[in-house]
Amino acid sequence: MISRRDFLQVSMAASALYGASGFGNWARLAAQQKLTQDQLLQFDTFGNVSLIHITDIHAQLKPIYFREPEINLGVGGAKGQVPHVTGADFRKMYGINDGSPTAYALTYNDFTSLAQAYGKVGGLDRVATVINSIRAERPDALLLDGGDTWHGSYTCYHTEGQDMVNVMNALKPDAMTFHWEFTLGGDRVREIVQDLPFAALGANIYDAEWDEPAEDFAPYKMFERGGVKIAVIGQAFPYMPIANPRWMFPEYSFGIRDERMQEVVDEVKAEGAELVVLLSHNGFDVDKKMASRVKGIDVILSGHTHDALPEPILVGETIIIASGSNGKFVSRVDLDVRDGRMMGFRHKLIPIFSDVIEPDKAVTAVIDEQRAPHETAMSEVIGKTDSLLYRRGNFNGTWDDLICDALLSERDADIAMSPGVRWGPSILPGQDITREDIWNVTSMTYGQAYRTEMTGEFIGVIMEDVADNLFNTDPYYQQGGDMVRIGGMGYKIDVSKPQGERISEMTLLKTGERIDPAKTYQVAGWASVNEGTEGPQIWDVVEAHIKKMGTVTVNPHDNVKVVGA
Repeated sequence: MISRRDFLQVSMAASALYGASGFGNWARLAAQQKLTQDQLLQFDTFGNVSLIHITDIHAQLKPIYFREPEINLGVGGAKGQVPHVTGADFRKMYGINDGSPTAYALTYNDFTSLAQAYGKVGGLDRVATVINSIRAERPDALLLDGGDTWHGSYTCYHTEGQDMVNVMNALKPDAMTFHWEFTLGGDRVREIVQDLPFAALGANIYDAEWDEPAEDFAPYKMFERGGVKIAVIGQAFPYMPIANPRWMFPEYSFGIRDERMQEVVDEVKAEGAELVVLLSHNGFDVDKKMASRVKGIDVILSGHTHDALPEPILVGETIIIASGSNGKFVSRVDLDVRDGRMMGFRHKLIPIFSDVIEPDKAVTAVIDEQRAPHETAMSEVIGKTDSLLYRRGNFNGTWDDLICDALLSERDADIAMSPGVRWGPSILPGQDITREDIWNVTSMTYGQAYRTEMTGEFIGVIMEDVADNLFNTDPYYQQGGDMVRIGGMGYKIDVSKPQGERISEMTLLKTGERIDPAKTYQVAGWASVNEGTEGPQIWDVVEAHIKKMGTVTVNPHDNVKVVGA
């Protein structure tokens, strides 16, 4: 992480580029607990170009609670660097006061008490208010959506993404890129894309049969804004066929494709682009590496890893912006582009405190229209929680523990496995758990809860494989998500070790015995990428379990021992 002072000194010395963040202003206001909508949205309009970035909304239309990660480990060159800094260390790095709304928005400590004090975050009608405010100052601002938009809720599942398409159309983006959208299936994605009133971008989306750029998605789009010719290039999630079921979109291939990206950057420069913006769903560490390898990208709007950073980072002369997830933040970037060069910028990560920001009535009406046919089913109370339920982090969150408990109980298994996905709002102690809450952390198009036999050796292979996806020191081999969540089994992980040597001391919790490589165990899980997986849907499994419990209590545990961090 480069400090603000060093950032300005280094960048000015290198290229006369200069930057500033609006974070400090709202941080001070938050510390004084005097936030108003006008203060949150205050921005000294700068330069001649404005970008608005949202990403990883995961179909969250309404305000929610969302706890930032407690554990977000970096390895290799990323160790100790943002976004792999959390909690008190993060607050110290950015000068955030304990207990402030800023601390609530960006860190996990005292989350329950701060959530009760400062309320919910997000809501796309509040996001619309922020966007409209920026457009009032800069009418030709570009609104860019980083993907993971048409996935993650009850209504999104039941409308095959149409609810999100309708609401996002009301926000009027200029372009988007993709990830989980493809789990609606290739046919459905094409059906939506052909009617979108904005650009659907993916320079790395290829026709799998011909190994050529797919005709359904443009690699980039050129815009003329503020007298500047701007190229926005799309980069979809590179590891789609590995992290998600290939059989749902067999006609496409993806990949990082550095050489392709350089070709596209060179092409748009030849067409006269004065500002090159990469709308990316690579993940933050992958974006950092790409910025170091591909020359000519001015701005990367980063998505996928759900990081929320109050200041950009600089790689060479490329600035990288991270705008959080679940509709919790909007980023505004104003740029001074002169003589074909980005000379400076101002940036502000705007937290969407839903009690502070007035909802846009027109967008509220669109949201309510999408939800109305499903309200009765979604709002049914299934149980209650005495514990804070959250997901984010490299290892099990309490929502994941609850899902694993449901798999163990309802599927009569020895060991449970739940995918290390990052999406899903939090639920505060004392709250009811509705059917919608359950779907917010389980909704996907391949949610069957399987039950199968696995040898101890095979379980170890799975654990090592997922650990390498997360802790490989080369970001280009980090294929997305967090560590697989485990129920019924404890283990030790050394994140500093190479592949095949990270996992040890696997223990069956109900007996205290070490997992025997030669022995067979009953394993329950969900979200298998294999076609034809059979079993009840995971949301039904979790609902049945919560109904039996009545009131949920998820006790802290130390079943995962992490070393080498």
